Amino acid sequence: MTDADLYDRGISTLVTSWRVIAHGPRGAAVERLRGGSVAVFPSDPERRFYNNAVVDRDLGSIERREALDAIEAAYSAAGIERFAIWAHEADETLQADLDRRGYAFADSTRAMGLILDDIDPPQPEIDLAPADWEEHFRILGTPPGLLSGTDLSAFRLLVARLDSESVSTAITLDHEGDCGVYDVATLERARKRGLATALIAIHLRDAIARGCRTATVQSTPMAERVYAGVGFRDLGRILEYAPSEQRPQRAPAR
Repeated sequence: MTDADLYDRGISTLVTSWRVIAHGPRGAAVERLRGGSVAVFPSDPERRFYNNAVVDRDLGSIERREALDAIEAAYSAAGIERFAIWAHEADETLQADLDRRGYAFADSTRAMGLILDDIDPPQPEIDLAPADWEEHFRILGTPPGLLSGTDLSAFRLLVARLDSESVSTAITLDHEGDCGVYDVATLERARKRGLATALIAIHLRDAIARGCRTATVQSTPMAERVYAGVGFRDLGRILEYAPSEQRPQRAPAR
């Protein structure tokens, strides 16, 4: 499996996670467009986090323009002005198209992935707490009410304790043989003890037992070494482009 194949599997699993999350927040939806996918979350607090879109790789110029037009129309129709379109760092053509449309680079993460047959994750001995979504969101530090109406049962949640307190968390979602790893976090006072690494290793062992072939993640710079330590390899940066204040407004599609 090539790095490009692994990257595509990760994006597909990520979009699926958005689709699961969209079943709850008022007015939310994830649409599969011709040439891409768009997550539309018009209500707070989800509006601040999940309005993201991806464009398929290897599109022709016309198909890529149509995909970008459709993404912009979806957000315009929902009254959403702030969103991000994701581009792989190697997709210079898409980046150039976004530049011409008045978008500006806003942020980036590192796409990482691994073939599960290539690793033998350790079986760490840590104190696992009961899977509690309130504790998960507390550790993440998310705003009150985030995903409060969403059925999260499709995700697998692990929480680690230290001195009887829940301090580290990580979730996964399976999609077509890929295990997507998300929301890995540890409270600052409990960091550098290997808890996040241990949770990831347990998740990977469980994914292998379920028959998953790959695992993927979108990593912040701070977490890249953690993921690399359990076998994830670099698949390139994901660049997030957001509308600049000077970008001309486009009329909604009729």
